[in-house]
Amino acid sequence: MELDPVFLSRIQFAFVISFHIIFPSFTIGLAAWLASIEGARLLTGNPLYRRVFDFWLKLFAVSFGMGVVTGIVMAFQFGTNWGVLAQKTGSIQGPLLGYEAFTAFMLEATFFGVMLLGRERVSPRFYFFACCMVSLGTMFSSFWILANNSWMQVPLGHSIVDGKIIPADWWAITTGPIMRVRWPHMLLAAFLTTGMCVSATGAWYVLRNIHRAEARIMLHWGLGLVAVLIPIQLYFGHLTGLYVLKHQPAKFAAIEARWQTQQPASEVLIALPDEAAERNRFAVEIPGLGSFIASGDWTSREIGLDAFPPEDRPPVLIPFFGFRIMVGMGLLMLAVSWLGKLLRLRGRLETARGFLWVTFLSFPSGFIAVLAGWYTAEVGRQPWVVYGLLRTRDAVTPSLSGGTVLMSLIGYVLVYSVVISFGVYYIYKLLREGPTADATAVSGGTGSRPMAFADAADSATGGGLPRKG
Repeated sequence: MELDPVFLSRIQFAFVISFHIIFPSFTIGLAAWLASIEGARLLTGNPLYRRVFDFWLKLFAVSFGMGVVTGIVMAFQFGTNWGVLAQKTGSIQGPLLGYEAFTAFMLEATFFGVMLLGRERVSPRFYFFACCMVSLGTMFSSFWILANNSWMQVPLGHSIVDGKIIPADWWAITTGPIMRVRWPHMLLAAFLTTGMCVSATGAWYVLRNIHRAEARIMLHWGLGLVAVLIPIQLYFGHLTGLYVLKHQPAKFAAIEARWQTQQPASEVLIALPDEAAERNRFAVEIPGLGSFIASGDWTSREIGLDAFPPEDRPPVLIPFFGFRIMVGMGLLMLAVSWLGKLLRLRGRLETARGFLWVTFLSFPSGFIAVLAGWYTAEVGRQPWVVYGLLRTRDAVTPSLSGGTVLMSLIGYVLVYSVVISFGVYYIYKLLREGPTADATAVSGGTGSRPMAFADAADSATGGGLPRKG
């Protein structure tokens, strides 16, 4: 059997980027969380915030390192597997990736050193400034990556010379209307991912009756953040759907599993799309709702997949289910966060064990939503790697063989299995250990309090409850 290098290259890239995106999705929000906690410590002098900060800083360091490693590997594939893509679009994608390295990554790496090693060497205000710069660097990094991907989704600001796609308007490429929707959508997804992880960690400690003071901060702050941001995220998700409807109608039809053009169009809530028969099996749908969601009109005409040649249609199964999983995770975060705030107002948040278990078990909801959203966007873009300009099958390195890609894919799987397993195990150990009181014993020019003051403050906030390692 002949191995298809295009299909295997797609599998390989999907595998690598799926593992990579997990870490930026966590560290972008976590960097902002660390800056917020350090700001609260600077304002109040409460050593409790210091313990929470030091605990999450360890997790940030591990996650940041794993994100860097998986990101570097991902970039290699542009040269090894996607040579034609690099040749035709390098004048646009190369500078965007370079800007990330020379601005965002340098900013992160420089001040991250201060965060890890400089607390006792710089003033408290400068340390807080370093935390803010690391957070800003992670956001800059996501900006350049989203600018690159958004241009591939809806190419703007370019011209074609001698078969190569070259930049004509960098402002349109980096700040076009699609970018202004997709970048906030990704940032909010990262903040929500971190918020759910922080909330789940707090719930876990409350359930185990350990680290109660720190857990209270994690639980209240995390749920509060998610409760505020999730409605905004749902709105940006709607805006993202509108750009897909306008610029990528085939993807929109695949997401809706709409095989034929309809007027009015029904909304398929759930079904089993059958691509061979071009129909939905076991469909549950609402008549007219599809038209209203897409156009705000209950009787509008909505385009189906039959309007596109078969060679221009994306796969249906992954975008259809990916979108619904993403929305489902968003609704779960909405329900958990708002119910949590209601319980807090009634003074029952830390005693409602059923809710705490739900919060704890919801920790992967942000990661699942991010992965499902990216799979919806990338698979739904097929058969184009640069939408409307370059097909995926034409973007691979011409000399690439299926056997070579298969061997490299196996190598990636083996190496990632080892690296990710050790990283996840170490993160689990840090979570099991939890926050410690060691940080508050440090005194000097950092704004820290003596241990006696720390003990008093700890008891005042409930931190004197029994602890387990």
